[in-house]
Amino acid sequence: MIRKWVPEEMPQEEELERRQEAAKEKLASLQLQMKDHRLPVLVLIEGWGAAGKGSAIGGVIRNIDPRFFKVAAMEEPTPEERRRPFLYRYFAKIPEAGKFTFLDSGWAEEVTRQRLSGELGKKQYEDRIESVRGFERTLTDNGYLVLKFFFHISRKAQKKRLEELEKEKDTAWRVGEYDWWQNKHYDKCLEVFDRYLSDTHTSSAPWYIVDAADKKWAQVQVLERLCSGIEVAFQNESLAVPLLQNIFPLVKMPRLEEIPLNLSLEEGEYREKLKDLQGRLRALHYRLYRKKIPVIIAYEGWDAAGKGGNIKRITGALDPRGFEVHPIASPEPHEKARHYLWRFWTRLPKTGHIAVFDRTWYGRVMVERLEGFCGENDWQRAYYEINEFEKELSKWGAVLIKFWVQIDKDTQLARFQERQNTPQKQWKITDEDWRNREKWDQYEAAVNEMLQKTSTVYAPWHVLESVDKKYARIKALEIVIQAIEAALKEKDS
Repeated sequence: MIRKWVPEEMPQEEELERRQEAAKEKLASLQLQMKDHRLPVLVLIEGWGAAGKGSAIGGVIRNIDPRFFKVAAMEEPTPEERRRPFLYRYFAKIPEAGKFTFLDSGWAEEVTRQRLSGELGKKQYEDRIESVRGFERTLTDNGYLVLKFFFHISRKAQKKRLEELEKEKDTAWRVGEYDWWQNKHYDKCLEVFDRYLSDTHTSSAPWYIVDAADKKWAQVQVLERLCSGIEVAFQNESLAVPLLQNIFPLVKMPRLEEIPLNLSLEEGEYREKLKDLQGRLRALHYRLYRKKIPVIIAYEGWDAAGKGGNIKRITGALDPRGFEVHPIASPEPHEKARHYLWRFWTRLPKTGHIAVFDRTWYGRVMVERLEGFCGENDWQRAYYEINEFEKELSKWGAVLIKFWVQIDKDTQLARFQERQNTPQKQWKITDEDWRNREKWDQYEAAVNEMLQKTSTVYAPWHVLESVDKKYARIKALEIVIQAIEAALKEKDS
């Protein structure tokens, strides 16, 4: 892509000044409109070392209200970040609606740098490309404007700039070993950069190559592209996003009405099994930590189905330093202003740790769908996005266990009444619970569709028959233990 690129001719100084001022004024005006349109803009600035990326960002942000942008310089991932999924630190940086985030280097540099060092082989590189394309597409599908710039300079120009930076004490720190390595291996780097740009150039998130030989000209190119991108985004905001065909391998699931609920355990058998299974899980938790395998346990189910008690029996067997339970309620304003998966990406565990979600990302295709908190295109598209998200977690090496806690309508009513009539339990029952109960049939249809479309071979659903809570707790422990043992066995093989 870079090799075939033909740069636009740089205008004369007077014309350059005119275009720069016009673009600055336009960006200042568009930034005010962004707030009204609730348009989030993610700007990725990549390119050669010493190509002027930082200077260009500095020039652009001077025209934006400082309350509405953030700039992040993405260095090499830290040891802590390496214990998270590849996309974790980038998803965490996405802007709120109506705001900018500028990244001084990002996922493109990380992938190309690791490819050049040999850390990523061909298969690993292809997996990363798949992840990047999915990440960028899910952002643009959910209303983000993603603008990607690659600052290009010649080998000779790069060497001259590096030498000039090193001469001054105040700028020498900006030159690293990798910058000089790039210059020494310029042709090799060019080949990898060119391949990466070609692999990730899409209609929804295209690459713009910036002629960075002149810093003012580079800034004008970014400003003008930024303005035109925002204007086009305003024009396209009402367009529906095409739904992608489900390409993920699925596990056939029964419909809720087909699941027998007359399963139970005697108290004595329950106590005996609970003690044994919690002991086994406790031992497995230490092995998980040593082998650095992350585990994510996701709970969905009917109100009053027994999720809390089920979670308590799982976590009761775990070292409290190695797990966290995330109760998921209605999104906070800063969460609502971002991609709906953002609040889950930012709660993922480190390797060797366990995260338990009491309610999950599946709210998109249940409560948000039925209560009208998102449009039909949004929740229909979410099946693909969720399968893709969970595939990303699976590729990372996570054990992903998903439970639907099932009861019948009569059991729910009895438990609601018990909660309402027991002072110590009244906090558990709300008007919203009663309202949701009135939509039981609609929720059941949505759950059936969810189970059919998102039970994949790498993240299947498990139904916990919870009319007898004891039975459901033991079944959950057995499933968790089985999944962890399988992961440990695979790690050892």
